[in-house]
Amino acid sequence: MPQRHGGDGIGNWDVTLEAIRQAQQVLAPVVHRTRLSYSATFSAMTGAKVHLKLENEQKTGSFKVRGAFNCIAALDAASRRRGVIASSAGNHAQGVAFAARAFGVPATLVMPETAPRAKQAATAGYGAKVVLHGQSYDEAYREARRLQAAQGATFVHPFDDTAVIAGQGTIGLEVHQHLQDLDAVVVPVGGGGLAAGVAVALKGLAPWTRVIGVQAAAAPAMAVSWRCGRRTPRAASSTLADGLAVATPGELTFPYLQRYLDDLVTVDEAAIARAIALLLERSKLLVEGAGAAGLAALLSGAVHLQGRNVAVLITGGNLDVGRILPQAVRSVLAAAGDEEVADYA
Repeated sequence: MPQRHGGDGIGNWDVTLEAIRQAQQVLAPVVHRTRLSYSATFSAMTGAKVHLKLENEQKTGSFKVRGAFNCIAALDAASRRRGVIASSAGNHAQGVAFAARAFGVPATLVMPETAPRAKQAATAGYGAKVVLHGQSYDEAYREARRLQAAQGATFVHPFDDTAVIAGQGTIGLEVHQHLQDLDAVVVPVGGGGLAAGVAVALKGLAPWTRVIGVQAAAAPAMAVSWRCGRRTPRAASSTLADGLAVATPGELTFPYLQRYLDDLVTVDEAAIARAIALLLERSKLLVEGAGAAGLAALLSGAVHLQGRNVAVLITGGNLDVGRILPQAVRSVLAAAGDEEVADYA
């Protein structure tokens, strides 16, 4: 593994196909090789040949453990003794906490006060210290940086870290190994770590594969930036896809997305809600808003891939069942015109 610099946790090496392959070796004893499951239902609904990459079945319930574990595995002994700190809307926190416990590293996770309680409890359950601060990811991030400077800990960034990007890119290797005649992959985008890693992997293995990013329309910073060619912060509104609610695109991830993404679209809240509800109803899969964004893009027509072999990354299943699932079901039923049932739901 290339060397990492400083105490910030950010690598100074390029993310390459070889770096992603090395990350796969690091992760092989730890992470699940999740299913790539063909969906006859969603294929019929979209006209594409839809394969769901089920990272909602991953350890900690999200793909985030891949990048977090690869990052902490690369730290030297002195850095591990000083501990790690991270900010997260929830899934990265669980990934860092899981990896820190595996290596015996003290971990502090700063999460917004609005983070789902299930994600808070799961993070604490791995032995990490949970600090709640602010109403958004960006407020939690600033507090984590303040604590990191005071404590001298290593900051494990949720996306702007080359070891993290390489870890997330291992999903691209798995998709290609399962489905080599892949035409396109649809990837949810927040800060861009997942999309960057998957794009580097797939463009290196199968350059003809289209890599299409999807953001929530309520949190469109990366989409705006990608279209105008420069990083453009954009405040995020409340969204079912809380894991995608990043206001400032990644400094490291943005160049990879500019180079490798074939398209970057947005989906509205109704489309995300419908995807959550349909994944539960038709596929019996519990999927959070960010995890359902890729399928939402196909179902809503934001992405047209009829007749193509498509992998849709279902990135996480840590849904706040009590708060978000009823909202998603109401949205779907109301759109269908059944107001009485919608009120009941």
